[in-house]
Amino acid sequence: MSRRRGMMSEQLKEEIAKELGFYDTVQQEGWGGIKSKDAGNMVKKAVEIAQRGMMNKNS
Repeated sequence: MSRRRGMMSEQLKEEIAKELGFYDTVQQEGWGGIKSKDAGNMVKKAVEIAQRGMMNKNS
């Protein structure tokens, strides 16, 4: 079974992980090493960024 391609770029994921403070874990263990809570917070942050982008686009 193949994994589907992610929606976020690697660069965006890394930037969010740095901002949220768990990028060191990603570097040491890969994305599979982060806590589910951190993954959820990362998705939440990505949604916030996308919403801001949409709001700016509509202004």
